[in-house]
Amino acid sequence: MNMDKEKLVSYIKKLAEPRILVIGDLAIDEMIYGDAERISREAPVLILQHTRTRLILGGASNAAHNASTLNRGKVGVIGVCGEDYQAGQLIETLKKADIDCRYLVKDSTRKTTTKTRISGSITTSITQQIVRVDRQTNAPVSEETENKIISNIEKAIPEYDAVILSNYHIGTLTKRIIDAAIRLANKYNKIIVVDAQKNLNTYKNITSMTPNLPDTEKAVGFELNNDEDLKKAGDKLLADTRAKAVLITCGADGMFVTEPRKRYTKIPVFNKSEVFDVTGAGDTVTAVYTLALAAGADFVHAAIIGNIAASLVVRQFGCATTSINELLDAAAKL
Repeated sequence: MNMDKEKLVSYIKKLAEPRILVIGDLAIDEMIYGDAERISREAPVLILQHTRTRLILGGASNAAHNASTLNRGKVGVIGVCGEDYQAGQLIETLKKADIDCRYLVKDSTRKTTTKTRISGSITTSITQQIVRVDRQTNAPVSEETENKIISNIEKAIPEYDAVILSNYHIGTLTKRIIDAAIRLANKYNKIIVVDAQKNLNTYKNITSMTPNLPDTEKAVGFELNNDEDLKKAGDKLLADTRAKAVLITCGADGMFVTEPRKRYTKIPVFNKSEVFDVTGAGDTVTAVYTLALAAGADFVHAAIIGNIAASLVVRQFGCATTSINELLDAAAKL
């Protein structure tokens, strides 16, 4: 891995400058906590005395939150929500995170994607999750909503430096929306990075993509057991997508960057011993990698900065964010 420490620091310092647009499946995580009180007389179930509720941005909203923390709110989102109570929670939480949600489309036929986790504790034990309740509409958005989203993309893309397509496959990113976003990003010479779990070869003429190891294996049709397999997979994704680079995240084995003309870079993980929760780490990598590219970094240094950011957020529970100062401190220790 060829890393220029001086360049790395200069790119990290510039992360506050680019404006980022996130298009995709917006979601909210509702965390409900309580103290275990007793067993109900109505049924053999635990009664919790509610202590607090915490709202966290999830899905594509988490990628936007990671970017907003670093670039001081120069982030917008395009997606869909319902006309329900949870829509209000989503919008309020986006605004608190300093994220522009004026291009959010409301659709009364859909549920606002919400994952409610109920956790309980007693004085002699740690807090444990008891149940999770998911509210979401999995069907693709209607043609009417699709048209509204594309119209908003047309208005928004000129205002931003880079675009993230964050696809959790909950119905927002239809083929028409994906194609429109890529076409407009290229028309206005914007960086466009894809974070998707499947159908990777459907994204053509993009700047880059950030699939994880299992999703890459599904996309290329073979297992990735060593560096030679990673090289073949990266080359295949480059050919299939006509991307300028592919960043494969490999969990505890770090990252692997493939660029045209057989250029490969393996990046080790930076803190194997301090992993508490990997929730949302992929969103962090995509957000920070995209910010770094928009700040002028090459693909390898952008991936390293994304790797540093992931190494920081996995030390915290739930979807988490980091700061430029934390990134600089971590980079100084490399």
